[in-house]
Amino acid sequence: MKFDMDYIAHNNELTEFNPYVKLFLTIILLIVTLALDNLYFDVFIFVVMSIVILAIAKISFRSYFKFLTIPMAFLVITCIFLLFFFGKGEVIYETGILGIVVTNDSFHYAVYTFMRVLGCLPILGFLALTTPISKILHCLRSLKIPKIMIEIALLMYNVIFIFLNEIDTMQKAQNSRLGYHSYWTSFKSLGALVSTIFLRSLDKSETLQHSLDSRGYTGELPIYEPRK
Repeated sequence: MKFDMDYIAHNNELTEFNPYVKLFLTIILLIVTLALDNLYFDVFIFVVMSIVILAIAKISFRSYFKFLTIPMAFLVITCIFLLFFFGKGEVIYETGILGIVVTNDSFHYAVYTFMRVLGCLPILGFLALTTPISKILHCLRSLKIPKIMIEIALLMYNVIFIFLNEIDTMQKAQNSRLGYHSYWTSFKSLGALVSTIFLRSLDKSETLQHSLDSRGYTGELPIYEPRK
């Protein structure tokens, strides 16, 4: 499932809006959401920010859904572990499998973790989907964030999309060879994808280093600075 977040960030109704305002609004809303620890506010902020992304920034629902898919998958897995393997207190449900139970504390941890992350996701999505990475890094640099942190963020951003592009290319190649037409072949294709993508990642990282060296990289990456 290919998802070009960089293209979306450059083509929406809020792209030219002041990036400093968007950055500070994101930081403030994240702090408030985490500090309040209120389920109703989490739902409220999720709905409001989703409306801003979909109705004001005019980002398609499909693109927004794709943005939420991967973090939501990790969130659900994390909450399942919290529900069954963490927390103490009164047992409210017994699975009957190896003594695994659900307690009051574990249920509380799972629900509150899910809701707090659910409230934070559209806040981060608002910044990521409406602001190009070059403008975000320029804002961070003007706020005197250490250069090493900005460069690490830039390299990580670049590598993540190279990684996703490699996955998309390999999945298309496997689909063209009927690699997912049954459960058994799907498992085999998924295993081959995971094992191969690790080697491809190492190769791409080495290529990236060579490309930086060939362009005179001396330990500092140039950051985009818009005209005043």
